[in-house]
Amino acid sequence: MARMISQRELRNDNAAIMRELEVGHGFIVTRHGQPIAELTPLRRHRFVSKNAVVANFANAPRINLQQLREDLDALGSQEIALRG
Repeated sequence: MARMISQRELRNDNAAIMRELEVGHGFIVTRHGQPIAELTPLRRHRFVSKNAVVANFANAPRINLQQLREDLDALGSQEIALRG
């Protein structure tokens, strides 16, 4: 959950706030007690190795491809609707 900070605290303690953003903490900035902005850290792209992916999905249930196709076909038509 994001921590509430005042506009003044953002101005006066910006270096400490930036350090907290770097490690993943977020903030709601208030002015006169009213929330006006949200500061959230940027999501960084992470490389995930093939071995890590394989390990994460090792115990995943197997996919029945025929059932998947039937389920998808039941959800929507593959017909192309021509507008004239």
